[in-house]
Amino acid sequence: MRLFSMHSWLKTRYRMSLYRQSFVEAPWAGGVVLLGCVVIAMLLANLPATKLYYHNLLETDLSLMIHSPSGLIDWVFPRDMTVEKFINDGLMVVFFFTVGLEIKREVVCGQLSSVRKAILPVLAAAGGMIAPALVFTLFNHGTLAANGWGIPTATDIAFAVGILSMLGDRVPVSLKIFLTALAIADDLGAILVIALFYGGQLQFGLILIALAVMALVYVMNRMGEKRMFFYLVPAVAVWGLFYYSGIHSTLSGVAMAMLIPMDARYSHEYLSQKMQTLKECLAGANPDLDGDGIPDEFPNEEQRCYLREMSRTTSGSVGMSYRLEHALTPYVTFLIMPIFALANAGVEITSAEYFNIFHFSPEIGSVGMGVFFGLLVGKPLGIFLASWIAVKSRLAVMPEGASWKMLLAVACLGGIGFTMSLFVDSLAFTDADLIDRGKIAILMGSTAAAIAGSLLILLFSKKAR
Repeated sequence: MRLFSMHSWLKTRYRMSLYRQSFVEAPWAGGVVLLGCVVIAMLLANLPATKLYYHNLLETDLSLMIHSPSGLIDWVFPRDMTVEKFINDGLMVVFFFTVGLEIKREVVCGQLSSVRKAILPVLAAAGGMIAPALVFTLFNHGTLAANGWGIPTATDIAFAVGILSMLGDRVPVSLKIFLTALAIADDLGAILVIALFYGGQLQFGLILIALAVMALVYVMNRMGEKRMFFYLVPAVAVWGLFYYSGIHSTLSGVAMAMLIPMDARYSHEYLSQKMQTLKECLAGANPDLDGDGIPDEFPNEEQRCYLREMSRTTSGSVGMSYRLEHALTPYVTFLIMPIFALANAGVEITSAEYFNIFHFSPEIGSVGMGVFFGLLVGKPLGIFLASWIAVKSRLAVMPEGASWKMLLAVACLGGIGFTMSLFVDSLAFTDADLIDRGKIAILMGSTAAAIAGSLLILLFSKKAR
């Protein structure tokens, strides 16, 4: 009976491990986790038992201070660093670093690697940024909210691709590739918007030092340096310089990602020869190092030495950029982005007026209408019109097997802003009320775009079948 119970327990554990593995690898998993964190953040920010602790935690100081009683030493680093700023200016650097690696990969050998491949998603991304910015400006020109035009210009790739994956084969594969490439080009556009329009007062001395460090890293790259230590240490230094220079510190992640080498340290020929030699050494290793006549437990010390060398050689045969992207992506998807959502999606609802997106003031404008209609109307309209013009003018070709109706439906999913929109919202405004109204509008607009896109895909795919 006990043996049967143990067998059942082991089978259950095995099935659970398979489920966990499939969940983590599913394209929609990141979106599900993010959605859960949004709900948790809203509850934490509004429940009487938790809202005080929630806001106090985000405002907790995290700076390291060294102070001597005589006052000769008074050093604080980094200055004015709170938990919320650590998440937005620190952890999000890793997110932007991973985005930079992904953009570089797509530009070098992916969907943006040639003019023919890149022209349609790039033009669609440009249209999908210009149109929502114009919609927002239409509602807020000349008001205190006018600086928020960049909020509805971004697409959240985790949610958009996740929804496409859940819809299965209703969407042609070519349109899934189109939306992914569009979101990557969109990320690049959002990075440029943040760099050019949402920075602080510039400290040119620190910027020059940061550029000098990056130039040194570039030279190392060109000279063939492939050891990770010589890239990650300068990356930390560049982050610190960006943090104090007035350029938003997260952009240091993108800048350093572009300098990470994609070429492998070892060639295919070297890998084959080295692995063959190590395989022979491992097979001929002494199984009884202590000489007692009884084979040691595998692997013994000599065998571990050969196995470590095998691991080091195979790792060096994959480009550093690919290794870093592969290693960081799970942490970004299931740790950094959920933490960001927990810290930024929690809006304390002090009045039902927050949900009134039609609220308008001649002085303040209407963040709600600008963001909501920018995401729900401006984003898909810009993507669709730019794509239509590109195809009709023969600058680009229609994705294989796609129709204009289905392209419009997929373009609606481009209106899911969330992560990057929340990030721009925190940079665009200093007034807490405008920031919170922007967050609510982002959540409402992204939800409406997701529902509209999903319903249109279901409708058009049903008609096509």
